[in-house]
Amino acid sequence: MRKNILLVLLIALFAPFFAGAQGGFFDVKGKEVIGPDGKPFIMRGTNLGNWLMPEGYMFKFTKTNSPKMINEAITELLGPADAALFWKRYQDSYITKSDIHYLKSIGVNSIRIPFNYRLFTHEDYLGANDAGRGFKLIDRVIGWCKAEHIYVILDMHAAPGGQTGDNIDDGYGYPFLFKSKSDQQKCVAIWKSIANHYKSETTVIGYDLLNEPIATYFNADEINPYLEPLYKKITAAIRCVDKKHLVILGGAQWDSNFKPFGPPFDSKLVYQFHKYWTPPTKAVIQDYLDFRDKYNVPIYCGETGENKDGWVDTFKNILEQNRVGWHYWPYKKMENLSGFVTFDIPANYDLVIAFAESSRTSFEEIRKATPANREAAKKALFDFINNSRFENCRVNKGYVGALGFKVN
Repeated sequence: MRKNILLVLLIALFAPFFAGAQGGFFDVKGKEVIGPDGKPFIMRGTNLGNWLMPEGYMFKFTKTNSPKMINEAITELLGPADAALFWKRYQDSYITKSDIHYLKSIGVNSIRIPFNYRLFTHEDYLGANDAGRGFKLIDRVIGWCKAEHIYVILDMHAAPGGQTGDNIDDGYGYPFLFKSKSDQQKCVAIWKSIANHYKSETTVIGYDLLNEPIATYFNADEINPYLEPLYKKITAAIRCVDKKHLVILGGAQWDSNFKPFGPPFDSKLVYQFHKYWTPPTKAVIQDYLDFRDKYNVPIYCGETGENKDGWVDTFKNILEQNRVGWHYWPYKKMENLSGFVTFDIPANYDLVIAFAESSRTSFEEIRKATPANREAAKKALFDFINNSRFENCRVNKGYVGALGFKVN
């Protein structure tokens, strides 16, 4: 009898350790995200921006700023076949095993992966229409992260119909998702499929359902009431196949407004805000801290950064002093200091920029805008890919150091 009691006590004592060693799932306890080891987990890491969701400003474009607009410009320059080859090489090169190894080596514990819903459909997207492409690409990165013990949040950066109404959702200039039943059904079905695929994957922290819904350009009073009901629909579908992973809810108006939210409707919710170009003070996040206290739920800063090293350091400290995890945006950018790493702009890339920024509303305009030396522009685009490979990148030591990571 005495031996049995001792055995029970030992099992109780070491259960959290064994759960962590076997790769348990993340959980929520009050205001804390709980890691696989049973201890509070503060996310510290970055976003793999511009990889599965290209953004114009990271290509040095301004007008040509959404994935479909970038793809259109590149296709007009290269032709469909070479454009498809460009995107295949791009997706295979922009983020590699070496990038993930580097992030682990400096102390990153988690990353957020933005993706376009089209990667999980037969819709044309960046040179292909393979409904399994999203799983293939993300599975590969998750495999590298698993080996390095880095955790992953999956972020639907572009949802069917568009959830934001600006370039970042790769949509049509309005958050049609919230008024379209068919787009909502598609969004729910894709998330259910993703959750079913990753339901047993302990490297995944959870699912970030919609990035920065409902831009400030639109009538918030009209659209905001649709946000939480849609979150509930998506979450219910996810819970049909996956009851273990966290669900992350971003606020309205660029993930800044928690007012559309009522009491938590699921036991594993995390509420997300984004902050850019604000004073790096506690006052800036006070509303979110108050929300956390009111509902006894975790909050998290899914995106911030794009600023000078001093601001980056100060705001990171504000977040951590208030036990708020963070993923700074982005990991990698061309010829820029506000990211973890950077890479050189290719020779003759000015030809690409000039074409992308030109008016191309007719075939005549396309012909006039096309550079005389099309081959030079083509080489510049493929050099962009080569330059972006980790071995050709430079670490922004000031930025990395400001975040408290090792400067290798």
